[in-house]
Amino acid sequence: MKCIQCNADNKLRDRTRNQGRCKVCRHPFAFEPTTMDPRFQFTDGFFAKALADISANDTLYFTPRQLLYLLEKRLGRKARWAVLRLAVFFTSILGLFILFSSGLAWAIGLLILIMLKVPDKLILWWSERLPKQPKKKNKGITLTDTMVDTWLQQWQRFNPPPARLLPPPSASASLAPAELRNDITAYSFDRVLVCDSVAIAQLLIANNIHFEHNCAVLSIGGYPQAIFATTMAMLRRNPDLQVIALHNCSPPGVALINQLRTSPDWYLDSTQVIFDLGMIPRQIAAARGQAYIQVSADSAQNAQEMPPEVSKQLTTTELEWLKAGYFVDLESFTPKKLMQIVSYGIAKLQNLGEDVDENLILVSDLGGGNGTFIYASDNFG
Repeated sequence: MKCIQCNADNKLRDRTRNQGRCKVCRHPFAFEPTTMDPRFQFTDGFFAKALADISANDTLYFTPRQLLYLLEKRLGRKARWAVLRLAVFFTSILGLFILFSSGLAWAIGLLILIMLKVPDKLILWWSERLPKQPKKKNKGITLTDTMVDTWLQQWQRFNPPPARLLPPPSASASLAPAELRNDITAYSFDRVLVCDSVAIAQLLIANNIHFEHNCAVLSIGGYPQAIFATTMAMLRRNPDLQVIALHNCSPPGVALINQLRTSPDWYLDSTQVIFDLGMIPRQIAAARGQAYIQVSADSAQNAQEMPPEVSKQLTTTELEWLKAGYFVDLESFTPKKLMQIVSYGIAKLQNLGEDVDENLILVSDLGGGNGTFIYASDNFG
């Protein structure tokens, strides 16, 4: 295992003799794979790379849940390679004993043992030559928030805390209304992005989406609380305001549009056009495998209980997909990917003219031509 400070290779005996420290620079190791749960064994280097990748080398803020998803995907991939190696090994040994009965079998068997050390790329090349199996949906994540929090605490015992890890959202972290100057509140935004998740709203604000695109970012529940009322007052000054919805692909997520058009705090009795950036089930098929699809009994039950006014905005295929328990969490996308998706969606809306219905799918015209129009992109990302 290599030290993340000096890159010295430390065998288990080295780490044991030096009480868990590097034999060269004495930097402590945060993780010892041999004492960890076999399902979740990793090194300091693995965790350091995960932190660097999720934050795009400390340039983007990320949520603890986004880190959880990244670790889930990578640890799952490591486990699959391990299983494949064992399967190849035992199958090869069995075949050799069947085909040969001479000393040559032992020589070839020794070569097979070396295969346990082959690079993942070679194993991947081999696996791609095996018969293709239907892709399975992820039943659910095996990691928990508690596990990731414990690993972060363990990491921070010997290393600096991740600079871009977002804390839990809180009203106290928001700008107080009294601090907004009068000359600022006299203006408005070109658009507002409404999220069904406080965590996603916090992430986008932390990464300056609102500055880059003159776009207010709010959650449906009123985050950031300290400036929510002031921001809404500013938005109502713009008759050409673009309203964009961003939500999980789940029964509660797809209900966001209904909340926007039926809540007096939002757009009840309004003819406001709403752009559904996503995610809706039809966009998942166009995501070309990028979406992390999960399935759960709770999500299936939530789909059965969706109000009729929400269900009628979906196709029969979309309803069946949700009622089967499938869902996609926005936090399963990395910050970099999510920022790209949102920026691309906003740029697409900026270029719209009278041909709006040629660029987007008209999901629903609520009110027989006089109500709220809802448009959605045909893909997510």
